[in-house]
Amino acid sequence: MDVKAYMAQVGQQARQASAEIAKADSGVKNKALFAIAEAIESQREQLAIANQADMVRGEENGLDSALLDRLELTPARIDAMIEGLTQVAALADPVGGMTDLEYRPSGIQVGKMRVPLGVIGIIYESRPNVTIEAASLCLKSGNAAILRGGSEAIESNRALAECIKQGLTVAGLPEAVVQVIETTDRAAVGELITMTEYVDVVVPRGGKSLIERISSDAKVTVIKHLDGICHVYIDSEADTTKAVNIGINAKTHRYGTCNTMETLLVAKDIASKVLPQLATAYGEIGVELRGCSETKSILPNVLDATEEDWATEYLAPILSIKLVENMAEAIVHINQYGSHHTDSIVTENYTKARQFLRQVDSSSVMVNASTRFADGFEYGLGAEIGISTDKIHARGPVGLEGLTSQKWVVLGDGHIRH
Repeated sequence: MDVKAYMAQVGQQARQASAEIAKADSGVKNKALFAIAEAIESQREQLAIANQADMVRGEENGLDSALLDRLELTPARIDAMIEGLTQVAALADPVGGMTDLEYRPSGIQVGKMRVPLGVIGIIYESRPNVTIEAASLCLKSGNAAILRGGSEAIESNRALAECIKQGLTVAGLPEAVVQVIETTDRAAVGELITMTEYVDVVVPRGGKSLIERISSDAKVTVIKHLDGICHVYIDSEADTTKAVNIGINAKTHRYGTCNTMETLLVAKDIASKVLPQLATAYGEIGVELRGCSETKSILPNVLDATEEDWATEYLAPILSIKLVENMAEAIVHINQYGSHHTDSIVTENYTKARQFLRQVDSSSVMVNASTRFADGFEYGLGAEIGISTDKIHARGPVGLEGLTSQKWVVLGDGHIRH
């Protein structure tokens, strides 16, 4: 296959389709979303067979457990894809919405209108459910999408692409509104991220090496996060039961996700109460603990934590633990070593909670909640295109609004400038 020519064709088709989807009304877009959901429901068996082929090949190729977990399409994850589609359909359509309309002294009205970005390229690894999340959000926000999944999920993504095509056809929309790249050749990625004439934004989802490569080589604007070094800080005024439950869930609910806690910070005044309980729970589940010297004085069997540990996204059953004097020290540590993704405080002190929310420089900051909630689905966005740790154009889970821009609109009635 001539990858350059193939990608140019995909880009041209996407640009043409973007004009059609941009002017489609909400009813048409929702019809497509419901039809995709119905296609997935009716083709569960085919999806399972395709995914099993990917899983077998992944095991043969030595994929680690975190990647295999992301790759698997369980019945529950298929249910979640269907629910996500219906949730996105139920969300308000942001396209065309006008805000901040104000009369100026000249008599004109000035405001802003929300508009699609155009053509969005999404590059991702392992997780085939991203295919549906990305397609649904791009479609509802009036954008054409070019989806390039990892080679390890090629069979699953092809099967899902058929469901998407069926849904678009039912709604009378061009199939090119959502295109799933058919080649596993890595050169396709190089083309996608440099096709400025066809692609407006690229969103990479995957490991740090993928995102670093995309960020350094792309000529197209990138919405990204590099890694998820998330923290939970257990304050001296924390409720012990809440602290233990949150500490366990944030680390062990799933290991291979970017919103999983990688470092636990504990105030010294409460450490002797909560650490033994947490260590027992982590030990039963099989989590390896690495701690500072003061952690080891309470938990002598933990491994030594190094400077490197504080800056590591494990994506594995490994947790680093550091004792701190107070919240101020915890905030300094988070802002120094964290990745500005998601960080949480456990405390019953309202004033401290407010300070933590203001001073921690992350895209999601939480009080008395597990970091695992940092997710577009949990935030009511229906799904997410990714989580951005950039400060512009979008930050945190990127849903419908993050896939649109604004343009100024001016309403007059024959007004001329004097």
